[in-house]
Amino acid sequence: MPANARTALIAIGGNSLIRAGERGTIEEQLANAHATAKSIARMVERGWKVVITHGNGPQVGAALLRSERAAGEVYTHPLDVCVATTQSEIGYLLQRAMEEELRRIGLSVPVATILTKVCVDPSDPAFRNPTKPIGPFYSRRVAEEKRRLLGWDIVEDSARGWRRVVPSPQPVEVLEADVIQRNIESGVIVIALGGGGIPVIRRDDHTIEGCEAVIDKDRASALLAREMGMDLFVISTDADRVYLDFKQPTQRAITEATADEMERHLAAGQFPPGSMGPKIESALVFLRGGGRKVIITSYEYLLDALDGKAGTHIHP
Repeated sequence: MPANARTALIAIGGNSLIRAGERGTIEEQLANAHATAKSIARMVERGWKVVITHGNGPQVGAALLRSERAAGEVYTHPLDVCVATTQSEIGYLLQRAMEEELRRIGLSVPVATILTKVCVDPSDPAFRNPTKPIGPFYSRRVAEEKRRLLGWDIVEDSARGWRRVVPSPQPVEVLEADVIQRNIESGVIVIALGGGGIPVIRRDDHTIEGCEAVIDKDRASALLAREMGMDLFVISTDADRVYLDFKQPTQRAITEATADEMERHLAAGQFPPGSMGPKIESALVFLRGGGRKVIITSYEYLLDALDGKAGTHIHP
């Protein structure tokens, strides 16, 4: 890999591992990981140094469910430990897939998964207003019992049942950023920041403590990309590009835009908070912090997007 290779952080979405209609078996996840890794391996072949971050929504939900249902027989896992567990699980699958796809095209590039902690501010307003649904759906009776016995915050979600909600604070600092940076400089492909990072709070005595929270993966990825001075921030999603008036008769694609233009569309309500909104906000965080370019696309179109033939390209 050339010493002056360009650098990119690729934040892959949940559809890259578990797709609609799948149970999420390890075999399914590994097959999907290969599909994503194939595109990223070709990107590395072109001379890019890459950091891969990823979501963990379905996996952390499964980890919480296992912990809850086995509570009478084994020790339980708090949410920060569930995030750490899924970082390792998903990292293992992505690392295997990347190594095999790199070998397939004749490249010998090391791949490493780095357990990543992210500091949040205990005074963040999110801790007073939990909004992020996690874990399985419950009946109202069971949910109320969980609220009473465990102190959970519970909301009705999508008319499908009741779920636990936890805070989703803003990421403040990626604690392993220097370690990730050194690995990238050494030519290692790094998988890190799974699920937005393990949420921790730094205490006055400089120790850290895990907390019951979920950090948005794209926001944490934007922070890391900005801190590392990455040339490119890629947000992989389930759409080929960003659209205005999405799923309306007037729907139209955005192929090129400036940060100011995207900010105006965001303020006009074009990007809902539960879907594209956080991705656009994260793109703006990266660009306002000195980043050069953001591409939003699905992994199938990654190479075409690098050639300017697909995706939404956002510039400062």
